[in-house]
Formats: sequence, C-alpha cells, structure tokens
Amino acid sequence: MGVNLKKGQGVNLCKSEFDLSEVTIGLGWDVAEVQPGFFGKLLGKKEEEYDLDAVAFLLNEQGLVADLGKVEGGKSTLSDGDVIYFGSMQHRSGCISLTGDNRTGAGDGDDEQIIVNLNHLPDGYQKVVFIVQIYQGVEKGQNFSKINNAFIRAVDKKGTEMVRFDLSGEPAYSNFHSIKFAELERHGTEWKFSAVGTPYSTDNFVHILREYIQ
Repeated sequence: MGVNLKKGQGVNLCKSEFDLSEVTIGLGWDVAEVQPGFFGKLLGKKEEEYDLDAVAFLLNEQGLVADLGKVEGGKSTLSDGDVIYFGSMQHRSGCISLTGDNRTGAGDGDDEQIIVNLNHLPDGYQKVVFIVQIYQGVEKGQNFSKINNAFIRAVDKKGTEMVRFDLSGEPAYSNFHSIKFAELERHGTEWKFSAVGTPYSTDNFVHILREYIQ
C-alpha cells in the first residue's frame, strides 16, 4: 500500500526503491447514489453518470507549457502538443499517454490512466501537472460533492502503489467542477509526487491551462 497524502503534502519517488521506467497515474471515482423521493422511485430514477477527464500538462524549466500543438486558422489546436487529454492522447516523445476515456466511472480500480515513462521523459520537461475535470459539469449542475471515492494514485512498473491522494470527504470541493489534482516534479534524477488539490469553478481545463502559457 502506498503513502496516503493529504492536500499540500509530497513524497519523493526514488529509483532505488521503485521501478520508475513506467509510472501509471490512475484516476478513479464513483458517483454518489441518488436518493430519490416518492416520484423518483416511481419513475425508476437512476444514478447520474459523470464523465471525469484526466488531463496532463508537461511544463518546461520556466514552468510553462511551451508547445500548444498544431496551429490551424491562426489558433493552437492542442493536438500533438504538450497537453495530454481526450483529444490528444499520446505525447510525441512516446513517454506519456492517456489510456482511454471512461465516461461513467463504472467498475473497480482506475477509471482512467495516464502512463508516464519518467526515465526517458526528455530533460526539457521539469514538471507534469495533472488536472481532473467534470465534462459539462456546469451545464449539467454536476460537482465534486456528488462523487464518492475520488482518488489519484501513482503505481510503478511492477504494479507497486507508491502514493495515493483521496478526495473523498472534502466538503470544500462541493461547488467546483475541476481540480488540479497532483504534480510530478523532477529533482535531479528523482521525482517528487505532490498532492495539490486546488479546485476551480470551470469545467474546461483550457481555462486552467492559461496559468501555464505566456
């Protein structure tokens, strides 16, 4: 069992202790069961389906996302750039990828995973920031207060869970639709995993991305 972190805490991931040649950043969640009244029971009301998206920003030494992807019509598309999300799931370096887009949170374990090869991630990248957003959360009136067992964890290539950050039981997140979940930061030959837990009212990670571009 990995180290359980609280908001603001961090832990060093050491090559001597873990196999960091491939690190899986797993995101999981369960939607809280609906407790309907009489009419809800009569109509057979079901649990809401939440579509949470895992997103990663790759930052350079200046703490910025340097490549915003292909440019079309004078605008950056984020495709094939330094942002990994459901619309651009594989980084050109081959060192980081999103495995899929789970739209319900159904099933046990990780619902979405970002795979990172820390040993071979180019030196120009000093930090990876992980965001989770509720897709169309504002429009649908969905927020983190209705999500159970939300977590992010880091697992090494051998399947050892190194660290976990749980969001459950955080009433401060009840009115928010996105969270800066965690960060991986390079420290020489080692990496530090930090639980951030910064909430945002937006349900669009692009609004958060603006913090990391010039």
